[in-house]
Amino acid sequence: MIDDPPEEDVFSILVATDTHLGYEVDHPVRGNDSFVTFEEILHIGRENDVDLILLGGDLFHLTKPSAETLHRCMSLLRQYCMGDRPVSFEIVSDQEKNFENTTQKVVNYEDPNYNVSIPVFSIHGNHDDPTGQSNTSALDILSCAGLVNYFGKCVDVTDVPINPLLLRKGKSLLSIYGLGHIVDKRLCRLFEAGKVNFYQPEEQHDDWFNILVIHQNRAARGVKGYIDESALPGMLDLIIWGHEHDCRVEPEFNATKNFHVMQPGSSVATSLAEGESLPKHVAIVKIYKKQFECTPIPLETVRPFVFRDANVSEVLMENPKDLKSLTEKIEEGATKLVQEMIKEALAKKTGHPKQPALPLIRLRLFFEDEGDMINIVRFNQKFEGSVANPTDLLLMKKGIADKKVKRDVLAREVLADILNGEQENWDVKIEDYVQKYFNEQEDNGNDLFRLNVLSVTGLNAGLSRMVDLQDNNAIDFIVKYVFHCPRIS
Repeated sequence: MIDDPPEEDVFSILVATDTHLGYEVDHPVRGNDSFVTFEEILHIGRENDVDLILLGGDLFHLTKPSAETLHRCMSLLRQYCMGDRPVSFEIVSDQEKNFENTTQKVVNYEDPNYNVSIPVFSIHGNHDDPTGQSNTSALDILSCAGLVNYFGKCVDVTDVPINPLLLRKGKSLLSIYGLGHIVDKRLCRLFEAGKVNFYQPEEQHDDWFNILVIHQNRAARGVKGYIDESALPGMLDLIIWGHEHDCRVEPEFNATKNFHVMQPGSSVATSLAEGESLPKHVAIVKIYKKQFECTPIPLETVRPFVFRDANVSEVLMENPKDLKSLTEKIEEGATKLVQEMIKEALAKKTGHPKQPALPLIRLRLFFEDEGDMINIVRFNQKFEGSVANPTDLLLMKKGIADKKVKRDVLAREVLADILNGEQENWDVKIEDYVQKYFNEQEDNGNDLFRLNVLSVTGLNAGLSRMVDLQDNNAIDFIVKYVFHCPRIS
């Protein structure tokens, strides 16, 4: 960005994503984590006098958040984003098109019934996407209440027109394209069929700085299980990528497409995966005409988290004069390692008064012989009161650290990883096994176990929503859809 551009021409945007409000809300230790950090994010926006806050999806952890979660979110938005401070930019696009799938057809700061100081714009993610016969999400409620400008909602998944929000501030023109989460395989097919259309401004389209906010898999997760950057149009300048939880907030340049990709990552750890242990940030993006700069801001209220892989051979306490059993030596060595990890986590404390005291610790211990197994429950109990996650601190896994799991291996250890929430570390998903199971029945000519009403894709869609989003009506909705609409494919 050029030196000292006029402030009245510069957009200042706070960017965050995957706040997962309500995650572990009933947990006695971790229940407040998502709300504490969300409040910090809003505080950063207010203290830095940003023009707007841009969220990349998964504001909520569940598609149907609890009344407590919804209330706390709305209270924080009212506290930090309502007020007399004037909004310093104008929206010049056709808002009927921008918000055609929501009940509110105008940005909240132009509504005479509200006094908005910092407008919040958000797309939905896979955790808080629209559901049910009415195709409603928690973001629709926030939009109706005038607290969030919900955009990027698509109700027709056979054709996806994306009309950008067009904003003007002085001499700077900003277009923001929003694409709420769509199942990755379906979205891949839509891109291939040319059914995702980005509409540019009719006038001065070369003068607009173009942002896309997207919430999809970025890392490769099987065939068509992610969105390749090459599928996105080259007229974009900056892509804000939600859904991926590891923080890569510094914009990365794609030389082929000539745009930058920014992955803020989550603000709260929702799994004990290695990527969640990276330092978490939000960012302030400043835009002047066709130039931009990004300033990462570390979050100070995030619960410290240390993740480590180790082999049994590394933790084995070797002492030839010791008469302890092998498992006792392994347990002693693992205990020492966890104590070191706790010290490392405590060193990450920022001094912020609202930062949680107890750290998250995950030791993934690899073994090759069944005799190397130790009593995990008894081991974890040692650290009750010292860590925030004593029940799932230690994970024992057969194999060698850093050894890749092949997609075609269906092993007990792999399923154990799924049950322990480890699936975010690699590209094998429970849906793959469901698909594999029914494919094998078909290959073997076993008609007894073939699906005749639902397709495997439909069953997987319902299963995923029930397990991941606690949507108890998911299967019922899928069945009703099948009977009233063409077969899910």
